[in-house]
Amino acid sequence: MDIFEQMKDQLAGTNRTIVFPEGNDPRVLTAASNLATDGVLTPLVLGKADEIQAVADKEDLDLSGVKQLDPDKYPEADKKAMHDALLERRHGKNTPEQVDQMLQDVSYFGTMLVYMGKVDGMVSGAVHATGDTVRPALQIVKTKPGIHRISGAFIMQKGDQRYVFADCAINIEVDAPTMSEVAVQSAKTAKLFGIDPHVALLSFSTKGSAKGDMVTKVAEATKLAQKAAPDVPIDGEMQFDAALIPEVAKLKAPGSPVAGKANVFIFPSLEAGNIGYKIAQRLGGFTAVGPILQGLNAPIADLSRGCVADDVYKVAMITAAQVED
Repeated sequence: MDIFEQMKDQLAGTNRTIVFPEGNDPRVLTAASNLATDGVLTPLVLGKADEIQAVADKEDLDLSGVKQLDPDKYPEADKKAMHDALLERRHGKNTPEQVDQMLQDVSYFGTMLVYMGKVDGMVSGAVHATGDTVRPALQIVKTKPGIHRISGAFIMQKGDQRYVFADCAINIEVDAPTMSEVAVQSAKTAKLFGIDPHVALLSFSTKGSAKGDMVTKVAEATKLAQKAAPDVPIDGEMQFDAALIPEVAKLKAPGSPVAGKANVFIFPSLEAGNIGYKIAQRLGGFTAVGPILQGLNAPIADLSRGCVADDVYKVAMITAAQVED
């Protein structure tokens, strides 16, 4: 069964609510309508009622199961509570006037709904840049205890093949501790999709076949990740072919618990990860869903501005699945 069909079954009856700050975008509203109709989750879209309705009429969408909220018409008592909560959360880094201005931004408004427990998660980024989604998340929701950096993973699917690629979206350069955190978080993401994680930390070297600071970094990251998650098969440094192909693994990394059967691939830089997932998508015919933000205290997802409605639908399901009961 397709992983998203499985996820749809898992989410049925959980009644999780996901907020979509870009409620007047046709792709977002189409996905919200379909999610409500399919009973996957409860969508809450932000925006002006007349603008949302105009999009719904044009796209012939059923909004009967979609909740709507115009931030400009948010009840004064709730608005004050949100203002005070954000002011406190910023620990004096912003004035009351600056907080008022921040809450005019739908990304901050939606993130505060998550932080205050009004919704279970947020999906944004169809219109806004990545920074507009990530910045409020880091300032308000923040990272989980022990996590210092968030990262972006993609689920890659083609037929029965399922892989996790990370970091493909957030950290331009990663040091060994960050790469280690990405590896551990990506293993947890894999488990959400029924993938038994075998994590490969990638390099242009396999087990010392080449030398250099970049190789040393990956080898150090591997040791840190293995220590942090001793119950998960994690290995590196290794080249992609050694990680994936059993015949190559026997030659390059004999005895490795991961080589030849890796399904979670951790790239040594954003450059490598972003290029890698797009090659798999465009030349390999894989569906790439994400990026999935990893390491946050609550599930918040950043869409690609080139997304289609089906991408929004799937990312929303992933976001709902990340909710910790």
